[in-house]
Amino acid sequence: MKYAFYPGCVSRGAAPELFAATVEACAKLGIELDFEPMKTASCTGSGVLQEKNQRLGDTLNARTFALAERSGLPLLTICSTCQGVMSQANQRLKSDPGYLAEVNADLSEEGLEYGGNADPRHLLWVLVEDLGLDKLKSMVVRPMTGFRVAPFYGCYLVRPSSALDLDEKPERRDSLERVIEAVGAQVVDFPGKTLCCGFPILMINETNAVKMVANHTTDAKSRGADAMVTPCPLCHLNLDGYQPQASSMHAQPIDLPILHLPQMLGLALGIDPKAMRLNKHIVSTEKLLSEVAISA
Repeated sequence: MKYAFYPGCVSRGAAPELFAATVEACAKLGIELDFEPMKTASCTGSGVLQEKNQRLGDTLNARTFALAERSGLPLLTICSTCQGVMSQANQRLKSDPGYLAEVNADLSEEGLEYGGNADPRHLLWVLVEDLGLDKLKSMVVRPMTGFRVAPFYGCYLVRPSSALDLDEKPERRDSLERVIEAVGAQVVDFPGKTLCCGFPILMINETNAVKMVANHTTDAKSRGADAMVTPCPLCHLNLDGYQPQASSMHAQPIDLPILHLPQMLGLALGIDPKAMRLNKHIVSTEKLLSEVAISA
């Protein structure tokens, strides 16, 4: 299985541990990541650009889709925000031929054209739909038996359902839970798993953003979670990076490790935690690793 790999901005900047873990885990799983097609791809706009200039945001994403089409490879991303924004842009472009033609007129200056055939997909979906959960289970060398994990989807991987094809592919609605179970861990369900992590309002209302971190992490921990796993790098930044402030706000320690999806996969696949930079998190993963008989 080979994909044009779109890592997004965060994994190449603020969360390099996500990039490292993805490369390690995909190599183990036989998922080949081709970096070349996406070398000149831009940011998706993160939904922020689209609020100001939707046409510009859609043009940037159409350019990425055109690069993927030119490579002849399916497009894979590891960022939930990128997935959501690209899916919405793709829906607008494919549903309006006139609009797509206008965008292609801009792309023509670079010798590119989007034919409407791209299908950007998150690594989480690729695990369930392409690799298959039975195959994933067969590759686990360190089952995470007894390990209790709370899933955190965040916003962009669950809504809007029409752009994400959730009705046509209902397995995407609980894909994270099923991957957690596939690596041998126990799912700790909690109501906040599909709510906002608080990152989008961090710069304008830090107090409320930190409250969201506190609510999600304390709720998951109170239900018995040993860790939380998310397929969204922005959710990870908030839930991990602002957890110390959330602890202070609640006047009690939370201490809930937040794992990137590829890091959880990597642990079950027997990858060295240091290769996945699990020792670089704000909330220490040392206790978590000791519980699954690994030294950081």
